[in-house]
This record gives sequence, structure tokens and C-alpha cells, in this order.
Amino acid sequence: MSDTLELPWPVPDRRFRHWVDQFADMHDLVRDLTIPQGLPEAAERVLTTARELIRMSYYRYEFMMIGAGTSIIAIETALKDRYGRGTLASYLRRARNDGVLTEEQYDLLDSTGRPLRNKYAHGDLTHAVLTPPMAVAIVRTSFTILAELHTAPGPGQ
Repeated sequence: MSDTLELPWPVPDRRFRHWVDQFADMHDLVRDLTIPQGLPEAAERVLTTARELIRMSYYRYEFMMIGAGTSIIAIETALKDRYGRGTLASYLRRARNDGVLTEEQYDLLDSTGRPLRNKYAHGDLTHAVLTPPMAVAIVRTSFTILAELHTAPGPGQ
């Protein structure tokens, strides 16, 4: 037996075989997930992590769900900064009513993103079902909303 604790090279997750053929294809999957200019450094780090988790989900499918959940938490934090105390559901409603979210963005975040965030926050992520296109759509929406929140004046400004 070896005295080292080296891990083996990552092995592609079989569940990704329906979406891409090789890791290099993951670059195409996330290519348009570019970090908006001018975001605060903390938001930029969270969004970069979310994007890279989706890219690395080629090796562990659950990373995709964690990446999408991470981007939702970034939105929740930004909305809390904007609106004060509340819940993710109430923040999403207020952002939709204020025109920060389109109806389509609201529907995606409320019907898919919020339940995913809840599973992530409560340790039940293994039961979440999310396809790569859905995960990319959630993270893309998070990028768009965080860029909008960063440039849009808050309520009463």
C-alpha cells in the first residue's frame, strides 16, 4: 500500500454523457457566462465560482446544482442589501414589482431557483433534478440580475 494520499485523476460523471462528449465541450456550455463589468469583488468571486462549478460538473454532476444554488444565494444577498429584511420569495416578488426582474426571470428564479436554493441550504441537494441547460439559465439570470442590481438605484433613490 502506498504511503501517499494522492487522489486519482478525475473521472467524467456518467450522467453527463447525454450533454457533452468531453470536458472541452464544457467550455462551450459556459462560454457566454461572462462576469459583468463593475461588480463588487465579492459578487464577482461568487459568480466566478458558480460558473466554474458548472464547468467542473462534468466530473461531479452535483457541482452543477451547487453552482446554480450559489448564484441564487448571491442574488438573495444582493436583494437583501437592496430591500432589507425578508425572504427570498418576498425579495423576488418585490424585484419583479420594481421592474428589476422580468416576468421570465421571476418565473425561473421562483419556480426552479428558489426550490434549488432551499434544497441547497437545507442539505437536501442530492434530490434536486437539474439539467445543464437549466443550470446555465439560472446562473446566466443571476449574472444579469446582479449586474442590474449593481447599476440600478435602490428603492426611493
